[in-house]
Amino acid sequence: MYTEDEYLMLSGIQHFCFCRRQWALIHIEQQWAENYHTVAGNLMHDRAHDEKLVEKRGDKLTVRGMRIASPRLGISGQCDVVEFLKATDGITLPDYEGYWRVCPVEYKKGEGKDGPEDRLQLCAQAMCLEEMLVTEIPKGYLFYGKTRHREDLCFTEELRDEVRQITEEMHQLFARGYTPKTKHSVRCKACSLADLCLPKLQKNKNVSDYIAEMTGEV
Repeated sequence: MYTEDEYLMLSGIQHFCFCRRQWALIHIEQQWAENYHTVAGNLMHDRAHDEKLVEKRGDKLTVRGMRIASPRLGISGQCDVVEFLKATDGITLPDYEGYWRVCPVEYKKGEGKDGPEDRLQLCAQAMCLEEMLVTEIPKGYLFYGKTRHREDLCFTEELRDEVRQITEEMHQLFARGYTPKTKHSVRCKACSLADLCLPKLQKNKNVSDYIAEMTGEV
């Protein structure tokens, strides 16, 4: 169990899967820069995170910007949207009759990705909600702005294990205060931190890095 002081940002899972160095620059070194992709993504999330908007239509209650946390994983953040669906079993909600099942929905500006980052982020949200609400959440949805399409995501045990492994690695790097190196790739072109990261220059080791590597301190 982690204490609140040890919580890392759940949204960092996205950065960590994309590039561990990018994650460390943002979450350890506190560096940030904007580009088109980050601005467009923030605009979409700002609309989704309107915490004043709680909407009920029939047997569905929609809550936006719900704050979540998991002492087991040591992460905290916000859900874009959490849908509570009327059911014959599930959890009870204040001011609402009956039982409800829980379904998180994550909004993304582009289209579905080949990488696992979106799936892992949504699964981590579900695991937080399960701890907080003492319930089981079998699936959620990823909504992509470019295609205007929802994709179902089942929270398998394999996906949950990957979330646990990644959050543990995030905590280990954060505790060490270590920023990993990376190799230059096509992904670097889409990274807003490319000018801060300078991946092409990382081929040249400095003296302190060389000594640390030779003495096993890295």
